[in-house]
Amino acid sequence: MPTSLIHNHPSISIVVLTNFHMSSSTSMLLFVPFLLASFVMVASAGNFNQDFKITWGDGRANILNDGQLLTLSLDKASGSGFESTNEYLFGKIDMQLKLVAGNSAGTVTAYYLKSEGSTWDEIDFEFLGNLSGNPYILHTNVFSQGKGNREQQFHLWFDPTADFHTYSILWNPQRIVFSVDGTPIREFKNQESNGVPFPKSQAMRIHSSLWNADDWATMGGRVKTDWNAAPFTASYRNFNAEACIWASGSSSCGSSNAPSSTNGDWVSQELDSASQKKMSWVQKNYMIYNYCTDVNRFPQGLPVECSAS
Repeated sequence: MPTSLIHNHPSISIVVLTNFHMSSSTSMLLFVPFLLASFVMVASAGNFNQDFKITWGDGRANILNDGQLLTLSLDKASGSGFESTNEYLFGKIDMQLKLVAGNSAGTVTAYYLKSEGSTWDEIDFEFLGNLSGNPYILHTNVFSQGKGNREQQFHLWFDPTADFHTYSILWNPQRIVFSVDGTPIREFKNQESNGVPFPKSQAMRIHSSLWNADDWATMGGRVKTDWNAAPFTASYRNFNAEACIWASGSSSCGSSNAPSSTNGDWVSQELDSASQKKMSWVQKNYMIYNYCTDVNRFPQGLPVECSAS
């Protein structure tokens, strides 16, 4: 386990970075008796002008092409970021990203779901830049009730800077699945029955940011950002959400925090045998770190979810 992952955790950096647009709202506790048949918003190839707002960057983030393209940029003075106008409580979220090309060492492009408050929930994609010719590291994590430390890291089987690729989060009451171009790479199951908290009662916004993290992001901070290559740019398009929107204390999917099948197939979606095989292939060939195998990091025993079925 790289010491940078323990002592300079990426999501801690994100929390610091986004504190300025966090409110003091408390967790939203929902009751679960019945579901009302309702509807779900589907943002088809969403319009960034409608679905997102730029939150920081002083002009370094731009929405272009009549809302069909969004770009973030980073220079020595500042990075940039945006967040969704809606909050979601369960859903399937797709976004196409084209990452910083060339020498991206020291940069982090973060794309994640996050609730507010001190016991927040969070579902992370983070792309750690690298020297030209070396692969990006895709870092994933899941926070529930403010607790994370569930990192899995991967290399990708393609160049994520050459073209756009789709990064998806499936979040339903049973599981969270991270996918790349439709291929699942990670599944985090609901194991509340084993005492493992699961994100299920706090609505989350989509956030993304491009920022400098050269104190830890590349080779444990040994490789610094080359500002001669700035500005660095990441691009976004084809946002799509099949999701329950949380607004004014209620969900578009009904009165409960557990949507029904009337809200879409994603509600009960699970990995079939073919998808399980694809995920196993990725994890066998491209996973470079798994907290569930890091016995040195957890001398008192691996986390419960690592051994529970």
